Amino acid sequence: MAQGRTTFSKFIIEDQRRPGGPDAVLTGLLNDIQTACKFIAAAVARGALGQGAATTVNVQGEEQKALDVIANEIFLRTCESGGALAGMVSEEMENPYPVPKAHPRGPYLLVYDPLDGSSNIDVNVTVGTIFSVLRAPEDCDGSKAEDYLQPGNRQVAAGFALYGPTSMIVLTLGAGVHGFTLDRDIGAYTLTHPDIKVPAETREFAINVSNERFWEPPVRRYVEEAIQGKAGVRGVDFNMRWIASLVAEVQRILVRGGVFMYPRDTKDTSKPGRLRLLYEANPMAMIMEQAGAMATTGRDRILDVVPTSLHQRVPLVLGSRTEIERIVSYHQQYDRGEDAVFESPLFKNRSLFRVPVPHHEA
Repeated sequence: MAQGRTTFSKFIIEDQRRPGGPDAVLTGLLNDIQTACKFIAAAVARGALGQGAATTVNVQGEEQKALDVIANEIFLRTCESGGALAGMVSEEMENPYPVPKAHPRGPYLLVYDPLDGSSNIDVNVTVGTIFSVLRAPEDCDGSKAEDYLQPGNRQVAAGFALYGPTSMIVLTLGAGVHGFTLDRDIGAYTLTHPDIKVPAETREFAINVSNERFWEPPVRRYVEEAIQGKAGVRGVDFNMRWIASLVAEVQRILVRGGVFMYPRDTKDTSKPGRLRLLYEANPMAMIMEQAGAMATTGRDRILDVVPTSLHQRVPLVLGSRTEIERIVSYHQQYDRGEDAVFESPLFKNRSLFRVPVPHHEA
């Protein structure tokens, strides 16, 4: 497939010929999704010239920008009438949205975060959309929450859009990961990053260090060893990044490798994690695995976590394979009580790593 002039639409149509590739209905849905992303990209590009400044509170008690609402409405109106969907679930809606009876219903379900990273809009940092496509159970009308509660290993497609210096869509249909850049001259997403592979080795990690006092010991251990650099047990220097926009963090990892961590912590014990399983962790985990990387809660493969609620939160650690394997091993050692006593030159505290913490991923 020629790089540079292969459009998103052409790519997914040609991919139908691959054994196990998408059917025509899924192809139609993906075309609707790319259309929605074009509309959102245009709305985001207007910034303060548009309606991005006003805020409300969404159903999860979080600040909601006007663009969050606009982006959600764009997805609903663009994707509901194509005949591919039985229903949709969004971060901005408390309950499922069944496709209205005025439109034909289809065999798929769509779960999405219409505008990830929207808290960064005011400071002009890259934001995006995250989406996941599931097969609808038989006789599904799109209205029941339990129909959407499928583990990530059942996703048939996943992706995200970026709205930044350039607009992109990154997509997996279960056979690799491919990136498409919006060519504004022709109004089409064009293949620019075919068959993306995440480097297995990395010396870069992303985490919000201000939460260190709430981290579990295995995470503290990993970060402390990385920050010690050549003088520490790792014997190499690391760089640290933190954008606070999941789509931007994942894109950086896809391009040059790295680790992103939003681990479980004790800041709010009512929440086992911070990121949503269905429409943030699962699609990003599918993308990571298809690109040769890994995604975990720290203890369990993200794609094997069985959802229990639509807006369920989980810890998320993803990125270059060798580093994620190390982080998982630290959690395993901690759970077995095998961590060594050490002095932290960064945080100036001694830790026996012996305080048990429940780690059931509810």
